[in-house]
Amino acid sequence: MATGQPVLLGRPSSAWPVKLLLGHTVAGWTGTALVVTGTTVAGIAFAAGDAVGLSCGLVIVAFGALAAWLLHLAGWGKATGPRPPGARHWRTRDAATRRGHPGCLGCRLAGRTAGAAAAPAPLRARERSRERAGARS
Repeated sequence: MATGQPVLLGRPSSAWPVKLLLGHTVAGWTGTALVVTGTTVAGIAFAAGDAVGLSCGLVIVAFGALAAWLLHLAGWGKATGPRPPGARHWRTRDAATRRGHPGCLGCRLAGRTAGAAAAPAPLRARERSRERAGARS
C-alpha cells in the first residue's frame, strides 16, 4: 500500500464511510484530559487506601465534566456528528451554540432549546388527535 494515503486499521482512510472527524474540540480534549487525570489519581489513591486522594480524584473527574460542558456552551464544542468541511479544524468555534444544538443534552440542561429537534411524528399525530377530540366535545 504505497499510495501515500494514511492507513487506518489496515484500510486506506478514503475507504472509511465517515472519516474519524467526530471529535477533536477544545471542550472534548480538555474534558477528556481532566477526567483521565482524575481517574488516574482516584485509581492510585484507591489502590493505596488513601480516602483523601480518592476524593481529590473524584473531584477532578467532576471538574472535567463541568469544564467540558462550560467550554461546549462557550462555543468550543460542537453538535453531534461530523462538522461541515469548513469548520473541521479543532480551533474553530461553533456559531450555533447560542441557539442550542438539536438533540444536545448539554444545551437542554443550559436552557438552550431553540435548536431542539422536533417531536417524533407519532407524538405529533397523537397530540393532533387529542386536539380534534377536544374540539368535538
